[in-house]
Amino acid sequence: MEFKHQPVLVKEVLKYIPRKSNGIFVDGTLGGGGHSKALLCESKALSRKSKVIGIDRDLEAIFAAKKNLAEFESQITFIHDNYSNIPKILKSQGIDKVDFILLDLGVSSYQLDNPKRGFTFQTDSPLDMRMNQKDEQSAADIVNYYSEKDLADIFYDYGGERNSRKIAKMIVEGRKEKKISTTAELSEIVEMSFPTNYKGKYKINLATRVFQALRIETNNELNILKEFIPEAAKLLAGDGRLAIISFHSGEDRIVKHTFRKLEEENKEQYKVLTKKPTVAGDEELKTNPRSRSAKLRVLKKL
Repeated sequence: MEFKHQPVLVKEVLKYIPRKSNGIFVDGTLGGGGHSKALLCESKALSRKSKVIGIDRDLEAIFAAKKNLAEFESQITFIHDNYSNIPKILKSQGIDKVDFILLDLGVSSYQLDNPKRGFTFQTDSPLDMRMNQKDEQSAADIVNYYSEKDLADIFYDYGGERNSRKIAKMIVEGRKEKKISTTAELSEIVEMSFPTNYKGKYKINLATRVFQALRIETNNELNILKEFIPEAAKLLAGDGRLAIISFHSGEDRIVKHTFRKLEEENKEQYKVLTKKPTVAGDEELKTNPRSRSAKLRVLKKL
């Protein structure tokens, strides 16, 4: 299956890139390389020789990005790792400070659409959801071995699922009979936990919030983000920017409050450039529906 992913808010991201002749940029969630390609194309048009450190925890994304960015091979270094390790990665590359760090926290279209990855309830596939296939814990492990309370908390905290307790109870009852190992099995249990007349009242699939919560827990997404932002801010050179695109209210809340805290506690060092998040315009919403929940926030190093 071909790796396809349409990057969001590309024009908006480019507006915040420092205008340096030879900048060092970090794409911490490289994906198919869409944002990095736009950045490098703009640098080329302006006769700049920018360098990109492209990082992704998904090895298949790295392979796709190498193909997509072949013309800029001499300007980009590909790293298969988690963005949380950017400080160590930069040190290993002999880099002390950078001019721009970008995170796009969305799941790629490839990951969502690939039935082998288990991110979606649209197809019946193994219940996986690991962005890095080498990680030990899958979504199936969480579903089958977490306590009923922990499952309910995850569904409510990470998915905003109000029916979380009933769903967790049904899962625990179901796994006593048979291990829950596929997306279809989990989706069926979730639907059974709702009253029969409830399906038509939901604007989204009943399993949507549960699958979102499981993906976040499987990949430890919110905790990694929370710990990463202050460390990333330290890596910025003067006039450097940390730009983060989030798709989940929990993610955006972490970015918003952490950026604000950094600014309030270090007024001479940091400034939040986006008092309100930047969102997709009408044109992008028409061509890329997945951009509707994207929010961009940017922090500047003074």
